Amino acid sequence: MITETETKGIPRIGDLAPDFTAPTTHGEVKFSQWQGSDWVILFSHPADFTPVCSTELTEFGKRFDEFKKRNTKLIGISIDSIHSHLAWIQNLERILKVRLPYPLIADLSTKVSQLYGMIHPGESATVTVRALFVIDPNRVIRAIIYYPLNVGRNVNEVIRLLDALQTADKNAVACPVNWQPGEKVIVLPPKTEKEVDERNKANYEKLDFYLCKKEL
Repeated sequence: MITETETKGIPRIGDLAPDFTAPTTHGEVKFSQWQGSDWVILFSHPADFTPVCSTELTEFGKRFDEFKKRNTKLIGISIDSIHSHLAWIQNLERILKVRLPYPLIADLSTKVSQLYGMIHPGESATVTVRALFVIDPNRVIRAIIYYPLNVGRNVNEVIRLLDALQTADKNAVACPVNWQPGEKVIVLPPKTEKEVDERNKANYEKLDFYLCKKEL
């Protein structure tokens, strides 16, 4: 049986990720305990044995080690049964040569999907949209990405987003448009006159007092 914590409306960036207990292809998990001290990418797919979902889930599988290096766990979800998940995993390994190394949540009751706002009636009343939540080690939702049913996600962008969030947290900076690891980051805007003076003396790339970049 799935249980969940109380939540008000669809979770937003900055909210605590709703906790739940649910069956998965790796056994029953209580989300908060399963997460531990890692980052998590929680993502939904509309349905098992569908073409776009097959390409998405196997791509996440191929790049599993890249997420692992970033102390990040992957967990998928749809409103299919555990038996459907298990059969699909075997099918994907046979036709696409990828064994999914991460768990899939079986959410037949839709309770977890409803908790995370993954069912959008305007798109479909019977399946989840392609929702993705980036959750930090404090179980805070840091980013949310929604895709429609007929367009697959960009896993490169998911990894870039994760890198940017982790870099920003570690260095107390911000990441500019199209930022990639190794590129300059943005120094957070000053809040006092003293900080403005300190910034003017620093060896930054200064475009203006509020827009400065630096190397890490």
